[in-house]
Amino acid sequence: MRIYFLGIAGTAMGNAALLLRSLGHEVSGVDENVYPPMSDVLRKAGIVFREGYDAERLEECAPDLAVVGNVLSRGNPEIEWLLDSRRVVYDSLPAVLRRMVLGDRRNIVVAGTHGKTTTTALTAHLLRENGYDPGFLIGGVPLDPPMGTHPGRPDHPFVIEGDEYDSAFFDKRSKFIHYAPQVAVLNNLEFDHADIFRDLEDVKRTFSHFLRLVPRNGAVIVNGDDENLKELLPVPWTSVYRVGESEANDLRIESFSESADGSRFDLIWKNEHWASVAWKQHGFYNARNAAVAALAAALAVSPDRPSVLRVDGLASFRGVRRRHEVRFQSPNLTVIEDFGHHPTAIGETLKSLRNQYPEAYLMAAFEPRSNTARTRIFQEDLVPALSKADRAVIGPVNRADLLDPAVRLDTSSLVSQLALAGTRADACHSHDEAFRILRNEMETPRDRPVVVVLFSNGAFGGIIERLVRCKM
Repeated sequence: MRIYFLGIAGTAMGNAALLLRSLGHEVSGVDENVYPPMSDVLRKAGIVFREGYDAERLEECAPDLAVVGNVLSRGNPEIEWLLDSRRVVYDSLPAVLRRMVLGDRRNIVVAGTHGKTTTTALTAHLLRENGYDPGFLIGGVPLDPPMGTHPGRPDHPFVIEGDEYDSAFFDKRSKFIHYAPQVAVLNNLEFDHADIFRDLEDVKRTFSHFLRLVPRNGAVIVNGDDENLKELLPVPWTSVYRVGESEANDLRIESFSESADGSRFDLIWKNEHWASVAWKQHGFYNARNAAVAALAAALAVSPDRPSVLRVDGLASFRGVRRRHEVRFQSPNLTVIEDFGHHPTAIGETLKSLRNQYPEAYLMAAFEPRSNTARTRIFQEDLVPALSKADRAVIGPVNRADLLDPAVRLDTSSLVSQLALAGTRADACHSHDEAFRILRNEMETPRDRPVVVVLFSNGAFGGIIERLVRCKM
């Protein structure tokens, strides 16, 4: 089958394109803005894609199926051609995955506001380390496994990142509603995606619908320390397992500590020691991701005795690109790229960096780019998150001209609030301005090392690559 992806350079879309190609389909696609790392992965795989939408080109291509990414909407020339001509079958990515990939697989669906990509990669990695050949689709570019997607053996589990965002402009259900979970993972639950959900209760509602899809012989794994998730329980039709720090959890994380070299912790299953973990990943949030991944993998292959799954493979896990990724390091300077765009994720990452580099001058650059971060919804929450840094640089609000000033994130006010909290900050009107400030700060002589972390769920106007190049 000839399959054409509209919006192919998104991480989920790009990896899905790779997955369908590995199943023998002829795959091509198009996108508006193509940037690393997904553009590099697609080119390396030999998948042909073009930048810029063109209805005539789509008509000439004449695919058997068009997969429509959820970033596309009415007015796009290729969407309008699909609707006008009715000559090509089209569907959303989640629906295509359900029909062509997931089917009757034992699916592990990893959901939650934060940590989905890393937890999905960890689950697939642990299954592979235990001798299984799982299928997987990861919404990012992992280092382990060494690819973002793999079909795996049909009789082995399939691990997929379950996003609560909508499926397409014509299908407003959350993506994970399509994914037929055998094991459902709920890492955490907070308000996000203000363009899709009205409020926190609306987000809880879609997660509740997701839980209703878990069969009687399946399992639900929840972060037992998350108050919002507790409100979704009980789930009486299937088995539920809790993971976290408190004594009430089935799988507990104990004795967590971290340094510049990584972190350590113990896993306690049903009050018995399962494993001691020493690995190169940082932050308690990643320890929880690892614990959840270990239990999810175990329940998928050994539901009666989960603790027989070996977790020593965690020590070799190298992480996911753009998640706490060190892009440059010297004795006096460390530059880190991170996908964080929600205040909770930003705050937890900065807290971890304080533990890793207690003597460092810590700088945080933040691009308000996601549909929620661009607005004032997180205006107050960003202050305690970013104030964990010594210095903050706020990039320009993405597509600011499309937002009413009364709704748009007020970066000047944010800077004033950060100053009151003891953190010097600048609100930049352009990416070039942010680049100049960051470069000057990085080149200023100091009596202690400098750590710079750049938070963006996009390319941050190219300044990450520019900063790395100028230091190489």
